[in-house]
Amino acid sequence: MPVTTDIVESWVRPRVVMRRLLNRGTSEAFALTFLLIFLLLAFAAATPNTLRQAGDPADPLTPQLFGMGLGILATIPLWYLLAALGHLVAQGLGGKGSHFGARLALFWALVVISPAMLAQGMVQGMIGGPVAAGFGLAVALLFVGFWAVMLREVEQ
Repeated sequence: MPVTTDIVESWVRPRVVMRRLLNRGTSEAFALTFLLIFLLLAFAAATPNTLRQAGDPADPLTPQLFGMGLGILATIPLWYLLAALGHLVAQGLGGKGSHFGARLALFWALVVISPAMLAQGMVQGMIGGPVAAGFGLAVALLFVGFWAVMLREVEQ
């Protein structure tokens, strides 16, 4: 199925989609692809706010975007660490899954939340302030909910 169809279905039936992704077999490249898709969308989501803050014509925008992109890429090890921590917590609670399953659950949850994250980026770039902060909190809570449901599915 196309990724976009799986994203939409994950908003309704996340456990079904997670099970389908797990049944594809173990492929680190497959899981890493989801993380890279998320990072690309995170860059796109952060761009409106960067454009909004770049008001000084003497300060070129290209280096700012380049730095932001490198910063986003630098988070890759942190996502792997977060997946490992999630797996360890799940094991402590009786989980029986694998490290690969925990990575897939985290990376897929990131991709699933990306439409809301893109909307948050637009709100932050256009409005900012407390509205953007509230929207960001809602997106973060949605992500934690999706990740918890998907991690539970892979750890059964």
